[in-house]
Amino acid sequence: MRIHAIQQLYQHRLAQSTRPFLARGCKAIRCVNCMLLPYLCICAIKKPVNTNSAFLLLMYDDEILKPSNTGRLVADLIPDTFAYIWSRTQPDQQLLDLLQDPKWMPIVIFPAEYSTPERLLSEYQTPAYGKRPLFILLDASWAQAKKMFRKSPYLNTFPVLSFSPDTLSRYLIRKAVKKNQLATAEVAGCVLDFIGESENSTIMNLLFETFTENYILGKESKRLTDNATQFRLQKALKS
Repeated sequence: MRIHAIQQLYQHRLAQSTRPFLARGCKAIRCVNCMLLPYLCICAIKKPVNTNSAFLLLMYDDEILKPSNTGRLVADLIPDTFAYIWSRTQPDQQLLDLLQDPKWMPIVIFPAEYSTPERLLSEYQTPAYGKRPLFILLDASWAQAKKMFRKSPYLNTFPVLSFSPDTLSRYLIRKAVKKNQLATAEVAGCVLDFIGESENSTIMNLLFETFTENYILGKESKRLTDNATQFRLQKALKS
């Protein structure tokens, strides 16, 4: 199995912990890769997709440890996914170097109401020759993400891409603060659709739905019977 950036960051964060992480559901025995209960594991059906895009997840300190986090689904599908723990005062030097690497065109994904008008992207243009888009997702609770957006000066020079979803989030594991607030994997699906990668967007959404359904089954101690979403995901990945 491919070990991606979020799995590596998870292990690094665990090694730094000085006390057990006691979030809801922490006592359950889980697959260390997909964070689902073993009998609901979806690792066998996951595989990376072909894409020209890359994603950078800036994660609030404990977000990486939460089994309900959907940022790892982005790394499951997108080969070039980077992940760093956010710090207000001591950002990782590798993160700063990545943002300044000339082969990337960083774009911050965040609601338009928190950005200045001149930074907002109204349409997507293919980057200049030799560059690839690097979409930056702030992976945290809503209050934490707003703090990260305000207090990350190294992001201030990059354009902002915003989405106003037509439908409500399908993320039922945690309660959203705002009705139009999406989970990290859902936002990634919007990004892929926006840049014209509709097939990859569909796969991302199916993986997200499968993870959500299986996670809830585990919380309710139910068995997996006829999971139509998981079957559609398997079919999409084989096509």
